[in-house]
Amino acid sequence: MSEVSILLSLSIALLAGLLLSRLAKLVQLPAVTAYLVAGILVGPFVLGRIGVPGLGFNSMEQLDSFNVLSDLALGFIAFSIGNEFRLSQLKKIGKQATVIGIFQAIFTTLIVDVVLIAVHFMNPTLLPLPSAIILGAVATATAPAATLMVVRQYKAKGPLTDILLPVVALDDAVGLVVFAISFGVAKAISTGAVDVISMVVNPLLEVVLSLALGALMGVLFTVCERHFHSRSKRMAVSVTFVMMTVAISLIDNITIGPVHITFSSLLACMMLGTVFCNICDFSEELMERADRWTAPLLVLFFVISGAGLDLSVFASIGFVLVGVVYIIARSVGKYFGASISAKFMKCDTNITKYLGITLLPQAGVALGMSAQAMSFGDEAGAVVRTITLFAVLIYEIVGPFLTKIALTKAGDIKPEGKVSARNTTDKG
Repeated sequence: MSEVSILLSLSIALLAGLLLSRLAKLVQLPAVTAYLVAGILVGPFVLGRIGVPGLGFNSMEQLDSFNVLSDLALGFIAFSIGNEFRLSQLKKIGKQATVIGIFQAIFTTLIVDVVLIAVHFMNPTLLPLPSAIILGAVATATAPAATLMVVRQYKAKGPLTDILLPVVALDDAVGLVVFAISFGVAKAISTGAVDVISMVVNPLLEVVLSLALGALMGVLFTVCERHFHSRSKRMAVSVTFVMMTVAISLIDNITIGPVHITFSSLLACMMLGTVFCNICDFSEELMERADRWTAPLLVLFFVISGAGLDLSVFASIGFVLVGVVYIIARSVGKYFGASISAKFMKCDTNITKYLGITLLPQAGVALGMSAQAMSFGDEAGAVVRTITLFAVLIYEIVGPFLTKIALTKAGDIKPEGKVSARNTTDKG
């Protein structure tokens, strides 16, 4: 693909996202939903189908070439979420967030597993048993990007928002471990051999090493930051360390005997932000500046994500039906898992009622899990990928809207909404 085509594709994607966000505002939809819809419109199934280079995204292969942008955007999102783990705040909600984060993730896995295993016994050819078990683990993942964008757009602030972002961040750590165990069980069912290394050692190492990498980079980041005094230079250092952490996290060819060492860029960048915001006395200002700098990057990330949603999943009625069952089971698991654990931890009534709804969006982490499931090399992996794609398509369009409703009902989003940068009397 030529440089002209690349720049045209990205500029059209960015423009489409921005224009649709204005239309979305008229019908009171979150901007992130508009970006995803814009991605579908400029993606391979609509505008890209024309086949003119530079006019939208012409193929899934072309979209893959922009993976570096998506990896970087997710890195900055995780870095921002790290800001929610300030020690002063964790003293208030740390125990609640930890219990809720772990309980709702495991509860959701159990609900989805039970329901999908029942579907398997009703129709084994449609849904293989390994697929049902893996999908239960995929269900743990919540999309931090969509949730964070809604919180930012509407400047949500309150008890629900305070506990929401740490819980979403914990989902990744819990989800990685649960997925690895479920994946190992599914493989054991398929091959008849149990691999303790891949089921237990590798996932635990990934979590521990990712957090260690993020902590180390956070300390180096803070030390380096102190040698610069201008805002622009400090901003440049912030971008440098997020990019560097993402780059190191993407290294995945380290093998020591049977142990395969990998990193999670989300966990590493989250820890980077956590360490930095707790040991740097001017971190809050830099975090705010980083949020502004990354705004166009995040718009592109969501438009590209929307373009990557495979509409061909609607071709099979059987998969659509299983996808609907998966969505209902996961939604029930998230809602009641969060509600039960929040009530047990004696959280605010609004947290008990609405937290589960804000945990519904699902995207990048779930897609990553489903991509790993493809290593099965048979029908089971393909089934997981197809159903996950279908669920992500629905969740990413509907999820942000439901998150907005939940935050509004809880009182964390005020009726006046977002203030325009153009005119303070304008609502944006």
